[in-house]
Amino acid sequence: MNAKKTKKIVVLATGGTIAGLASHAAKPQDYKAGQVDVADLLQGVAHDGLELLTEQVAQIDSKDMSFLVWQSLLARVAHWVDQDDVQGVVITHGTDTLEETAYFLQTVLQPTKPVAMTCAMLPANAPDSDGPGNLKDALAWVQQPIALGVSVACAGQVHAGQAVQKNHSHQRNPFTSQAGITHPVALHVPSVAQVLACTHWPRVELVFNHTSADGRLVHALMVHDAPQGWVVAGSGNGTLHHELEAALLDAQKQGAQVLRASRCAQGGVQSREADVLPHAGGLTAVQARVALLLHLVAQQT
Repeated sequence: MNAKKTKKIVVLATGGTIAGLASHAAKPQDYKAGQVDVADLLQGVAHDGLELLTEQVAQIDSKDMSFLVWQSLLARVAHWVDQDDVQGVVITHGTDTLEETAYFLQTVLQPTKPVAMTCAMLPANAPDSDGPGNLKDALAWVQQPIALGVSVACAGQVHAGQAVQKNHSHQRNPFTSQAGITHPVALHVPSVAQVLACTHWPRVELVFNHTSADGRLVHALMVHDAPQGWVVAGSGNGTLHHELEAALLDAQKQGAQVLRASRCAQGGVQSREADVLPHAGGLTAVQARVALLLHLVAQQT
């Protein structure tokens, strides 16, 4: 007997479109996310020969993802991957913030066992829902010998958790992968224990460079409700309007940590001699925000 096949796979559910229900099957875009529990989701998915354990960690639309849910999910993933008889973990999640959760889990956990996140673009009661197929693929992926760390299984493709990006709002394969993503070396990563113990998460705001970006928002917040960090999605290679750059430099002088990313879908930011603010390399703006949040958590403990 193949001993690996006798190991357990744990399915952790957080809600999302994959667990959503449409008010009318003919209008699948009109749905409410997070309505179907994990046991019911698995009823339509063949998993013969697998021993599955399930937990409903949350039941939300992923647009409403929160630090509290992240902590709950991190705790359960960390628990299960540490069990000798668990082969891998599958997480159901909404697509809207999946790239942030995937980056968060991979960065903090760096799991040596496979953790496959999966999702859907159509609700569970749509006649041609993609949820069951994606869930089946995720269950299959965590059984593969080459599977390692956090990944995303969707529409027949697998993306690395630290590199996945949602690039389309409604097609069935909304994700692409960034090439050569690395964690900025200047940023610290907290331990699992530090993240789970965090009761006051730092604030990191996200702003965009654009025509006539005058930095007024940055100035106003630094005076009245200063965040601990700023991520700016610069144009092109992380370039900034001179007034926005001046405002962010002033925020940096006041103690806020600033990180530049690019608002471009691909490519990230490359270093230049004229740089005056640090950049996030190949990370997207939302990934950079997660990285800076974690860095600040590591610094405060």
